[in-house]
Amino acid sequence: MFDYLKYLTAAVMTVIVIWRFPAVRYADAHRRALWGGYAGFAVALWLYTPAAMHAANRIPVVDLSALLRHFASTAAIMAALTYVATSYGRSSESAVPRHVAVSRWIARASYAAGAVGIALLTVLFFTVVDRTTPSQNFLIDHAGQWGVAVYMTVFYFFPLVTTAVCGYQWTRAARQAESTSMRIGLRLMGISMWMGLTHTLARITILWVAVAFPLSRSTVQLLIDATVIWMNLLFLIVAVGASIPTTRAAVARWKTWRTLYTMHPLWFDLVKAFPGTSLYPPGRRLAELRHIRVPIDVRLDRWTQDIADACEKLRYYAPQDLMFAAEDTTASHSDPEPAAEAYWIRAALLSAESTPASACATAPLREKPFVDSYSEALWLARVSTAYSCVTRDQARELLLNVGRLESEPHR
Repeated sequence: MFDYLKYLTAAVMTVIVIWRFPAVRYADAHRRALWGGYAGFAVALWLYTPAAMHAANRIPVVDLSALLRHFASTAAIMAALTYVATSYGRSSESAVPRHVAVSRWIARASYAAGAVGIALLTVLFFTVVDRTTPSQNFLIDHAGQWGVAVYMTVFYFFPLVTTAVCGYQWTRAARQAESTSMRIGLRLMGISMWMGLTHTLARITILWVAVAFPLSRSTVQLLIDATVIWMNLLFLIVAVGASIPTTRAAVARWKTWRTLYTMHPLWFDLVKAFPGTSLYPPGRRLAELRHIRVPIDVRLDRWTQDIADACEKLRYYAPQDLMFAAEDTTASHSDPEPAAEAYWIRAALLSAESTPASACATAPLREKPFVDSYSEALWLARVSTAYSCVTRDQARELLLNVGRLESEPHR
């Protein structure tokens, strides 16, 4: 049961690391530090799993997996402290609150302290820790040994400071958060840090009590297993708390991706008909949506502008009464206005294949009360949905109807 919980916690933390990996690409120390903390804890959690411990035990250094776990955890802790410090903006700002100044000082000191701590852990590991026989569980098998108690106390100094600082800062920030999702996320993160502080103090207490008052192996195992469950629970709470504030961004990204997916048929035909409208040659739908050369929101803005520019060029090929005929054709359509524009575009494209450009452009498309570029993109997605259902024969028939309209008195 414990093993399954270990694998679950490590897997969840790894998913968050992969989810937040784009932060590494940006020159933002704040987001990079957060990703570094998650990555370090993910490595440490995987090293706690039986499979990783078995693989590490093949290296001819007794209990090396324990040392590697502590190295990874220390690196993650320093990244977490950096994240907390950078949460308050530039360190060059003057007259900052005392708690901000203290957090920044601790973050700056953590690098030197971390280097000294890792060196000290290495020395203690190879000198005072009794490693005559490999251990299945580092703490349980070495319980009652003063060398391990000293070694682990040095290691636990870092999470002790980190959980206290992060718990205070995130609890305080949760009270001031503007959005509900951010408030809930920070509150869960703060709770997890106070749980981490309790876990660290409990581990130190267990180790030194076992040295002062020898405990039975079953008692030590019961206490250590309880702290293991507590630790995995707090990491799952961290995962949930870190994910909640990003759900809105994930939902917004999904909506943007879905809008691009819907707009592609319209954008592809227009850009293909007028080469040079887009900054790059159009590709097929899945190929376009797989590209990461441009952020997805920027790409949506570009596609919207590309469609608008191409429609302006189509005005020189569209017959004068094409929009009137399109509106008559789509009067009974379930979404008539976008459908009329879709018919106009399809028919104008067909006309552009065989008719030279006119010297004068027809009237522009109907005015729409767009409040921003995204609302325009949503409109174009509706147009594209209707456009995909318009066939060449229907567009040809619409052009014939326009010819009949133009032979009648002007409307």
